[in-house]
Amino acid sequence: MAQKYSIARFQDGMSHELLLIKILEQGLLMLTLQACIPSLRQPICASVNRNAPCKEVGGGHIGMLFSGLYLVALGVGGIKGSLLSHGAEQFDENTPQGRKHRSSFFNYYIFCLACGALIAVTLVVWIEDNKGWQWGFGISTVAILSSIVIFLLGSRSYRIKVPTGSPMTTIFKVLVAAFSNSLFPKNSIGNVLDTRETPQNTTEISEEEEGHGEQNTEIQTEMKDLKFIGKATVENTAYPSLHCTVKQVQDVKIVVQVVPIFMSTVMLNCCLAQLSTFSVQQAATMNTYIGALKVPPASLPIFPVIFTMILAPVYNHMIIPFARAVTKSEMGITHLQRIGTGLFLSVVAMAVAALVEMKRKGVAEQSGLMNSTEPLPITFLWVALQYLFLGSADLFSLAGLMEFFFTEAPLSMRSLTTALSWASLAMGYYLSSVIVSIVNHITGRFQQTPWLYGSNLNHYHLERFYWLMCILSGLNFFHYLLWATRYKYRSTKPDDERDQLDNTPSEA
Repeated sequence: MAQKYSIARFQDGMSHELLLIKILEQGLLMLTLQACIPSLRQPICASVNRNAPCKEVGGGHIGMLFSGLYLVALGVGGIKGSLLSHGAEQFDENTPQGRKHRSSFFNYYIFCLACGALIAVTLVVWIEDNKGWQWGFGISTVAILSSIVIFLLGSRSYRIKVPTGSPMTTIFKVLVAAFSNSLFPKNSIGNVLDTRETPQNTTEISEEEEGHGEQNTEIQTEMKDLKFIGKATVENTAYPSLHCTVKQVQDVKIVVQVVPIFMSTVMLNCCLAQLSTFSVQQAATMNTYIGALKVPPASLPIFPVIFTMILAPVYNHMIIPFARAVTKSEMGITHLQRIGTGLFLSVVAMAVAALVEMKRKGVAEQSGLMNSTEPLPITFLWVALQYLFLGSADLFSLAGLMEFFFTEAPLSMRSLTTALSWASLAMGYYLSSVIVSIVNHITGRFQQTPWLYGSNLNHYHLERFYWLMCILSGLNFFHYLLWATRYKYRSTKPDDERDQLDNTPSEA
């Protein structure tokens, strides 16, 4: 019976990850087949006249293309959210050694992402350019199939925690109950908290698996905080199904409290999107030779990847041990301090980007190449300088944000909160498009030409735009400090250090 129960728990815990991997595999397979079979794709546009428009893609061709892309997006988005929490749960958070190893896991998770990105922007891109898109998609499909096998090889040793129910359902229920009780208060005295325990059938995580039990998952926030959400614990006789336990309310309060920290990181990813776009255009106007080697401007994103691969081990094996020795604490650098360091470095990155653009335009004016398409007599490595700071910012903030969400979230909501790290990345890219549109709209009303419009980058006011992003990033950094200095870490282990963190404001 115990063996059958163990197998059932494994199947429940792993089926989610395997399903997402299969979705990703199906999306890549569709893209591979479309690239391989001529009848499934639009004929190549090979018009002699370069100004002649190509035939617009439509019908089944575009349907298959977008179906494959959306399946890939769905699979990747789900895997990044669930795989991270699954990996972090393999470490014993009840021991200092386990927590240190878990912190290293987050650092090397970023390192592995950088390794994959390095292969993607070098080897796979070269194969696609020289052998065809079908080879690039095919390699990605084979890589995903191989990952399934590798993932299953460790199935016997995985620690599986399978909470039942949906965290979104809990959040929605608590918010609806709080809103309902606010509109229709039971009495005028105030909230009467229901101290009954959460029913045992709401989770499959045993006390032993949960490790530190109720006392160590206790939220640092008193029920007096976020009083609106606390109203959800009032007994509602009209809608008994909306009754919420204290633990459910506390779990939702944690999620609400980390939202300002999450929103503060969106601006960092917006800067990442801007530099990823305009830096390639800048490099295309500059000397892209390194000795006799000509570097394609599209390969410029390789620099933040390389910087991340170098900085991740340095951070884990040099900076953190030094910080632990100085601060005499287990963490060395708190999660919020890591995130704050990353946000500050993003301000520096945008300032460096503005200075580099001013230098590039100065060279263009001095050499009389403002209206020319010839490469400027300045190396593109100047543009790579801003990626050094941006790569450092990404390493500090992303790893710190993921570990912060994982350690602060309730056990039943860890996958949801760790996925917020990637939601921040997506929101940052969308915000970048909005900011560019707003800047062009406003500057176009007061000038003949918007700052970021035209076919010649030398006539852009890109340096002004970078300074604007620097100012916005600075304001965002101070906004982050406002919330980070008020945040209190919840207790995750019964030792003096963590108890102290739970009772005092964190250091940003």
